[in-house]
Amino acid sequence: MKYLRVLKNNNQISSETVKQAYYPEHISNFSMQMVFSGNSAFNIGKRHLNLYPDSFLALNQGTQYSSKVDSNIPVNKLSISFAPEFLSDFYRAQHKNINALLDDPFDSTDHSEGFFLETIYPFSGDMKYNILNLKNQLEQESPDDLLVNEYLHHSLINYFKVYQKEVSNKTENLSFLNKSTKIEILKRLTFAKEYISSNYNKNIDLEDIAHNACLSVNHLLRTFKQAYGISPHQYLIKVRIDRSKYLLTNTRYTLNEIVEIVGFECPSSFIRLFKTMNSITPGKYRLNLQ
Repeated sequence: MKYLRVLKNNNQISSETVKQAYYPEHISNFSMQMVFSGNSAFNIGKRHLNLYPDSFLALNQGTQYSSKVDSNIPVNKLSISFAPEFLSDFYRAQHKNINALLDDPFDSTDHSEGFFLETIYPFSGDMKYNILNLKNQLEQESPDDLLVNEYLHHSLINYFKVYQKEVSNKTENLSFLNKSTKIEILKRLTFAKEYISSNYNKNIDLEDIAHNACLSVNHLLRTFKQAYGISPHQYLIKVRIDRSKYLLTNTRYTLNEIVEIVGFECPSSFIRLFKTMNSITPGKYRLNLQ
């Protein structure tokens, strides 16, 4: 099942549900990539990312990337590509609000070009609500361009809010006096988070994470805690628990199967950690949803 909508202003929305597919390397407009089931793999230069339903990927204009799906279950993908003219109009119209909202430490260029730290961001809150409403509109009806562009406009507003929280604010948490040092360290920590999120179900260790972030283990531990308030190991556990909640909600996998899928070694440790973080056991969590 495939859907493509190209608006009159050249904004583009595409959706596809596949089990196996390869999308060769091409150059992106500023875009947001999402999956609503399964996962999709992206290659951006030397970076290899896996995108899951709890995250979205933001790609800058001019970025070269390829992606693929290789799954036993159908993977529902959604891509929103913003026309450069639409971005420019958005920035001009929102100039004062954006300056108040976003003091972007990564960008000394004109914001109309849409250059930001491209990485995986949490797909939740207003961003998720807006995108799901847009997706529902496209699937159930045939909304006119005006309505679709309103959703895209709000997607950009929500993106800036996420960016402020996940990038600008985290940069300020780092205890370095030099701004360029803060910027460089947060970029490297972003690579660490990407590696954890993409390989959460594997037996990864601190050396693997530090290597991918081009940091020493001690430097990784100190700066990761400064930026995000938790250690890399705690972040790994959080990702595993969050992915287990998705599986408990959206699949019929048994508890033991979920334990194995998300990378825990034994059910008892999984149940203990799940209850500690959610004040409820996995079994009761699934039962309450039913």
